[in-house]
Amino acid sequence: MLLRLDELAQFLDRFLAVHPFDSDQRGIYRPSSRPIRRLGLSLEPWSQLSTWVNRERLDALFLHRPWDLQLEHLPPDLGIVAYHLAFDERLTLTFNPRLGQILGMASLEVLGEKAGRPIGMLGEVELQSIDQCCQQLRAIFGNVEEVLLGTQPSVYRIAIVGAMTDSLVRQAAERGANLYITGQFRKVARQALLETGLSLVVVGHRRSEEWGLRALAGVVRERWAGLEVLLPPQESAVLGGGADLLPSLE
Repeated sequence: MLLRLDELAQFLDRFLAVHPFDSDQRGIYRPSSRPIRRLGLSLEPWSQLSTWVNRERLDALFLHRPWDLQLEHLPPDLGIVAYHLAFDERLTLTFNPRLGQILGMASLEVLGEKAGRPIGMLGEVELQSIDQCCQQLRAIFGNVEEVLLGTQPSVYRIAIVGAMTDSLVRQAAERGANLYITGQFRKVARQALLETGLSLVVVGHRRSEEWGLRALAGVVRERWAGLEVLLPPQESAVLGGGADLLPSLE
């Protein structure tokens, strides 16, 4: 039995836990009765989207940010689903057990909340050097943007948080973290890093989203064995560059 767009949306609603995001984009963006054999996943529209859709003979499309989508350039029966905040909160640098499992984190705890929802996690990892941990993060995300070394040479408890404030950094340190991982460096938390001695890895917001898109592709493949799930070609190529490795915050 072939997959329908409403079935896909119902599954994603449950998996991404969309109920707190009633006012945000979630679910079916353009309805279609076309059976889905081939599903494309993309963070956002780009100039060659229609070419890719046609070349890959896609039946449906998932978008994270559909805002600039030009529907007139796409096949009229192409079904589209789109999820914004729910995707970010479930599949990026937040309380993300799937990412925690990849990193080998154990005994996950919530760190930080927004509107009653967790925005980060703490967990134990195998004792390792900061260099070993950074190598692992580069392998997972393709690279990182920045590494700031703290005062502790070893890592055995890490914090992954979708925000960076003075308070969050201090909470992570007070709860035993050696390393703080986030998407974007915030100067407001610099003093907290200096005083706590925490090391910092800035993954990059888009890198975390690309990881989330790959993770979602795996989830959908696990759910429907016969479904072909495709990602845009060279999704990570737009990032470029390398990480700046600094000896310390001093």
